[in-house]
Amino acid sequence: MNCPACGTVAEPGSRFCPKCGAALSYDVGAGAAPPPPQPQPQPQPAPYSAAPRPVTVAEPQDARNWAMGAHLSALIGFFIPFGNVIGPLVVWLVKKDQSALVDREGKESLNFQISMTIYLLVCAVLVFVLIGIPLLFILAVLDLIFTIVAAVKVSNGETFRYPLTIRFLT
Repeated sequence: MNCPACGTVAEPGSRFCPKCGAALSYDVGAGAAPPPPQPQPQPQPAPYSAAPRPVTVAEPQDARNWAMGAHLSALIGFFIPFGNVIGPLVVWLVKKDQSALVDREGKESLNFQISMTIYLLVCAVLVFVLIGIPLLFILAVLDLIFTIVAAVKVSNGETFRYPLTIRFLT
């Protein structure tokens, strides 16, 4: 059979021209036609993830538990005035020399809670202008959510940086 594109003689039964690669067609009446070419599977690209994986810290479980405690101890502030600062401060002072993770996460929690205390005091002054009431509520909810998220991330070995934080301790 001759290639219809370039005229090269192809071997009987070939489906493609050996010179140009064009598909060869056979007459149906000339005998048994070769099977139709099968579509070639296309390689699929790797799926894209929405965000890169967070950095994990290979620390012992005990250190991760204390770091998580530094974050969760701030929830005492919902029941005891300034407990949100006292709780992380106590955990950080007791365990900072025993683990770099507890030192880092304790400072992170303490910085955030001191920042939140300053923001809450400003909102308390703004209560007299009535804008402080919704701001107090919003800050309390954000404090609760960010504290829980930080505790879960640290428990899983991931690092977490609080937003809206003034870095007093570095």
